[in-house]
Amino acid sequence: MGPTGMQARREDPGPGRRPPPCLPGFEGVRRYWDPVHRRFVAKILPGEFYVTADGEELLATVLGSCVAACVRDPVAGVGGMNHFMLPASAEDEPRPEAPSAAARYGAYAMEALINEVLKHGGRRERLEVKVAGGGELVSARIGRANAAFVRCYLEREGLAVAAADLGGPWPRKVLYLPATGKMLVRKLRRLHNATIAEREQDYLHTLEAVAPQGSVELWD
Repeated sequence: MGPTGMQARREDPGPGRRPPPCLPGFEGVRRYWDPVHRRFVAKILPGEFYVTADGEELLATVLGSCVAACVRDPVAGVGGMNHFMLPASAEDEPRPEAPSAAARYGAYAMEALINEVLKHGGRRERLEVKVAGGGELVSARIGRANAAFVRCYLEREGLAVAAADLGGPWPRKVLYLPATGKMLVRKLRRLHNATIAEREQDYLHTLEAVAPQGSVELWD
C-alpha cells in the first residue's frame, strides 16, 4: 500500500542511514531524517529551491516575510519548493502588467523551480501550485510586497493557485509532500521571532548588494 498523506510511515532507517539520491544539482541542500514524520526531509533555506521525484521525501522551510511556492505535477510524480524574498521594499506592490526590477528576483526563483519540475517530466498544464508566507516580520511592506508578487506572477503566467496562506503578523513553518500535494502550515504564534527576522534581514541585505544576472525562461 502506498503512502497516504503525512501520516504514512516507513521503518526507522537506523544510525548512519543516508537519504535517497537527490536529483542532479541539489546535492548542497541539507536533508535529514525526521523521526516524527518518519521521512527524509529537505530543509529549504532563504534563496534555495529543491525538486524531488522521490515519493516519500518531505520538504520543509520556515518563513517570515519570505514566500515559499510549492509546485508539482501529480501525474509525473515530481515537485518542489522554493524560498524567496524581493530584494527591496518597493513603494508600489508588484502588478502583473508592470513588474518592477525588484520582482526579477522573485521571477527568477519561480521560473527556476518551475523549469526544474518541467525538466523532470512535468507538464505546464498539469502544474499544481500552493503558496505560503509573506508575514510582517522584516517589515509589513516587504511581507505584503512578497505576497502580492507571487499572486501577480502566477496570474500573469496563467497558473492557478490551489491553496494559499499569505500575510499576517506571524512566521510559519511549512511542510510539503510533493507525492500527494499536501501542504501543512503551522503559524508560530508563540515563537520568539528575532532569529527568523535577523536571518531574513541578512538575506535581504545580500540581495540588495548583488544584482541579478540574466533571466530565465520557462521550459515548455
